[in-house]
Amino acid sequence: MSTTRLRIFISSVQKEFAQQRLDLKAFLLGDAVMRRFVSEVFLFEEIPAKDRRADQVYLEEVERCDIYLGIFGYEYGTEDPQGLSATEHEYNHATRLGKTRLIYVWGSEEKRRAAKMKKLVSKAGSALVRRRIEDASALTSEVYASLVDYLDTNGVLRVPPFDTAACRGAGLKDLSRKRIDWFLEAARRERGFPLKSNTTTQALLTHLNLFDGGKPTNAAILLFGTNPQRFHRTAETKCIHCHGTEYRRPFATMQVYGGDLFEQADLTQDFILGKINRVIGTRAASITAPATYELPPDAVAEAIINAIAHRDYHSNASVEVRLFVDRLEIWNPGILPGTLTLDSLRDDHPSVPNNPLIAESLYLTRYIERVGSGTQTMIELCREAGLPEPQFEQRSGSFVITLWRDWLTPEVLAGYKLNERQMQAVAVVKSNGRITNSGYQEATGTSRPTAIRDLAELVGKGVFLRIGEARGAFYVVAKKTTRK
Repeated sequence: MSTTRLRIFISSVQKEFAQQRLDLKAFLLGDAVMRRFVSEVFLFEEIPAKDRRADQVYLEEVERCDIYLGIFGYEYGTEDPQGLSATEHEYNHATRLGKTRLIYVWGSEEKRRAAKMKKLVSKAGSALVRRRIEDASALTSEVYASLVDYLDTNGVLRVPPFDTAACRGAGLKDLSRKRIDWFLEAARRERGFPLKSNTTTQALLTHLNLFDGGKPTNAAILLFGTNPQRFHRTAETKCIHCHGTEYRRPFATMQVYGGDLFEQADLTQDFILGKINRVIGTRAASITAPATYELPPDAVAEAIINAIAHRDYHSNASVEVRLFVDRLEIWNPGILPGTLTLDSLRDDHPSVPNNPLIAESLYLTRYIERVGSGTQTMIELCREAGLPEPQFEQRSGSFVITLWRDWLTPEVLAGYKLNERQMQAVAVVKSNGRITNSGYQEATGTSRPTAIRDLAELVGKGVFLRIGEARGAFYVVAKKTTRK
């Protein structure tokens, strides 16, 4: 290899893979490892208008590239007078020039594939190894694995990425066959995974790119290990339930969950849902009474799996879940990829997973949904529940997601211009669930007439709701729908 700064040419039918092409480029330039070695990713649609023939431009770019990356789907593309598409011209030119070619065949429904594309796939298959993929998540993980292998083979990648590196001291004996059997069943059920239930452990790891030199990788141990923490001590999730709104000891409860990543995700979600408020409905529609949680369970699950899948496993910190009376914080060791910003998480954005091979297995079992959509899903679920949008921030070397348990966030409260006594009362109600007139007087050191006036103002602004009459009355935080 003449250079360690690679130029990659992405070839496919543009319209068929418009979003996938953009997402793949963003991943290659945004991933912490890939961006060290990839200097340029060529997409024809990003070239400005020029007074030159299109075929001349893209063939010259093939000549400049180090790697030709072909995505062969169902469509063949527009044909020229010779009856050839741009994709086939690009592939042929890369072959003539002896370029490294990485080919990914999209989909398995051969009846849908255009006849000329079938021939192109067959031609490529007779000359080199190709990988078959079914979705964007698999494309990312397969490209990632191929490029890591390419860099390693050429002696450039002296320290391999965490999830592709062999786990030091680990062997097949350190993997749980029970977990692997569960994975095969779940992946077949959820995503139509092609491997059968009796697939050997080695064959599964090879298929998922989780085998390195006859040894399971770090990703394999974290996903399927009998005791992953034996090899990666901090690959665990700490769950802390705090008494109030501050991170302060003594904690109400603290649990540390180890085991594999699937187990950690399940136990962490159970921890949170077991401690937040819920309302049990009636059995009118089914024999099981439905439960409505104050935080949307699917938003909670998205936040948990986001941290587990994308954390920096080189960090000595663990994933931390902090449950306060007014919010849930999930701390993920690491930072956002360079191509993403905090603001971009609220709009359509590409998936740039820190651990693509881990993310792929979580996707196959439906722990992760469509790539790049997790943060938007959380936002939508919280809006539907009448809660504030989640907060995303970088804090103390971690990416932190905050889900608000109520709508009275600090920003909202600032807009009401409450006095100091009223702010104290809001804090009391958030911590204890309610406050009485006498409790208000005691907490704020004020007189009864002032307490009556302050509380009436809080009710009038829609911050508090009064429950009961006369001496038995008390005040709680109003629902957002009652806000004036």
